[in-house]
Amino acid sequence: MTGDAFYRLVGIWALALLAAFTQAIRLGYRIEARSPGLTNRSGFPRKAMMFHTITNINVARDEETQAMRRRMSRLLLIVLAGFVVMGGLVSDPLLRVRA
Repeated sequence: MTGDAFYRLVGIWALALLAAFTQAIRLGYRIEARSPGLTNRSGFPRKAMMFHTITNINVARDEETQAMRRRMSRLLLIVLAGFVVMGGLVSDPLLRVRA
């Protein structure tokens, strides 16, 4: 694989992972809005409560919210798998591009 093609592949891969992570964050905020135990009542913006949502702490128990939580977990697993695959590609000496 030539250097130019490799860098394009890595760029597209990074954009795909960024899109999946962004969708997971948006789902996390929707889950928080549906869950009384996770609702932000302080009036100040805060980070998404991803750990609570993944581990199902204080998340609403209705089926639709749980389906959203499972979808968010799948998206985060896709992002994790994407990093693992890319790490394997970059560390493989046969595929390494010489500058």
